[in-house]
Amino acid sequence: MTPTPNPAPSTAETYDLMYARSLSDPEGFWGDAAKDITWSKPWDKVLDDSNAPFYRWFAGGELNTCYNAVDRHVEEGRGAQAAIIYDSPVTGIVQTITYADLQDQVARFAGALRAQGVGKGDRVLLYMPMIPQSVVAMLACARLGAVHSVVFGGFAPHELATRIDDAKPKAIVSASCGIEPNRVVKYKPMLDAAIEQSAHKPSSVVIFQRPQETAALIEGRDVDWNEAVSLAEPAACVAVKATDPLYILYTSGTTGQPKGVVRDNGGHAVALRWTMTNIYGAKPGEVYWAASDVGWVVGHSYIVYAPLLAGCTTVVFEGKPVGTPDPGTFWRVIEQHKVATLFTAPTAFRAIKREDPDATYLKKYDLSHFRALFLAGERSDPDTLHWAEDNLKVPVIDHWWQTETGWAISGNPLGVHLFPIKYGSATRPMPGWDVRVLNAELREVPRGDIGAICVKLPLPPGTLPTLWNADERYRKSYLADYPGYYQTGDAGFVDDDGYVYVMARTDDIINVAGHRLSTGAMEEVLSSHKDVAECAVIGVADDLKGQVPLGFVCLKAGVGRPHEEIVREVVQMVREQIGPVADFKRALVVDRLPKTRSGKILRGTMQKIADSQDYKMPATIDDPGILPEIAEALRSLGYAKAAATPA
Repeated sequence: MTPTPNPAPSTAETYDLMYARSLSDPEGFWGDAAKDITWSKPWDKVLDDSNAPFYRWFAGGELNTCYNAVDRHVEEGRGAQAAIIYDSPVTGIVQTITYADLQDQVARFAGALRAQGVGKGDRVLLYMPMIPQSVVAMLACARLGAVHSVVFGGFAPHELATRIDDAKPKAIVSASCGIEPNRVVKYKPMLDAAIEQSAHKPSSVVIFQRPQETAALIEGRDVDWNEAVSLAEPAACVAVKATDPLYILYTSGTTGQPKGVVRDNGGHAVALRWTMTNIYGAKPGEVYWAASDVGWVVGHSYIVYAPLLAGCTTVVFEGKPVGTPDPGTFWRVIEQHKVATLFTAPTAFRAIKREDPDATYLKKYDLSHFRALFLAGERSDPDTLHWAEDNLKVPVIDHWWQTETGWAISGNPLGVHLFPIKYGSATRPMPGWDVRVLNAELREVPRGDIGAICVKLPLPPGTLPTLWNADERYRKSYLADYPGYYQTGDAGFVDDDGYVYVMARTDDIINVAGHRLSTGAMEEVLSSHKDVAECAVIGVADDLKGQVPLGFVCLKAGVGRPHEEIVREVVQMVREQIGPVADFKRALVVDRLPKTRSGKILRGTMQKIADSQDYKMPATIDDPGILPEIAEALRSLGYAKAAATPA
């Protein structure tokens, strides 16, 4: 009798096998994935663990990321395909740039940078709005083997100066302005102020002049973008080591000193190319839209590198989900450009839902070609997920990752198998991510119990190998507390089905509309006010942005000025020193702050009171009578609406 052959594994089983192999045979798994990248020199070893915990991927290999994102596609016959669609409702411009056009623009701007003395290993800081030139500048750096560091255009001069001093760029590339729905934001004065404040001075500054604002150029230092390009010889791609840095992206540190997350060339290209097929289910030639900003990690990974590495068309969108001109903007872009996949933050959908709760605007557009919505940046609340599912009629997928990781730690792999969605969970760990939930004794907790979410080393390709010029800070920040693991800084649990639930930050980084910001840095600003004796900043729940910062200040003895005046001043100080992105608009003057006997301010307890959550009376609290005072003060701003009670 002929035996019955085993049935082909289901797609869920296929994913399980894929995940298991990524952990048991990472070299084989990622070595196969690396075949989708063009190498100028093959690697000697897929995973170099000779200097653990500083792991390196594809050691000995050489490649050029720009070649893989641009030139390769032209050589393979995609030159006439759209690489970038620039859609700017704030200026009324829609522009398509083909892969052949992009290759020419990038090669010429790389030549312009080279004429300014920029070469392999040099840093170039970019301070740019959401325009195609931002993508061109990033790719031009990659083409030369230079290391770019993009700083979000909304950052204040002080924050920009700290990044200049840390990265020490040979050149800075900026634009004359950014454009908000109701105003033009002049970049050049902020950039000039930052360079004046910084100890390190760039040798040149390249400025792209936009029609809405002409910036004054400083003779001998500043260079006009168009003039520089017109004089430049196109530059060829420079091969770099797989382990050489591609970019530095600064993220908030708990000390207020920014941390320069490093991304390498080889592992980054391999991992991001792999994610487009397997996580996002995107195909070459399709239009993929990440509605973010190039200043954030989502912009780096999924506006610029991943879609272009995969041969997709990427959308560069200069606008807002509402107000440019209405809550139908996203639907208009999806219909007009035939977007197959959208990746954005839950904040965007909360804004759309608030303005158009019945999705009236959505009904005006044909989204029949739209396949999936991915959300990340902060925890996706079930109400927003349901609203998006009910109205879009496509999978709405929450996934979880960080600036440091560069791509999803956990998610729902649309390109392999769509697992049942559980609201509040970012679904399953992705291949390469050995996620464990640990207690303070470094032991795994039972399924369903909350603990510190950690990842067993080594991290997969595409993640941070270290911090810029700060190996010891990298070790201390991410590896020291849980030896053998990467500490995500998030707390949560894994359920019986292996689904990951991210519940809260375990440090003082708060999440404002997907932007991780340090309350410690804000406290440093508040404490510098001449009338402030002591202060604290917490993150409080916000329906639109997930969290917003709220300050508490205790005044020095004898200060008799109106409290409203002091609050206005500290709010303005944070705006000037950290930037509008912090959304610091609320502060309270209080007589005293709750502390432990050792003097630690009980920020977590204050946050629970503000959010009307029951809390556990800290055993080490010095004076429990302070907590009702805090609750009363919070109610004056509309927080602590329900009486939070100590458990």
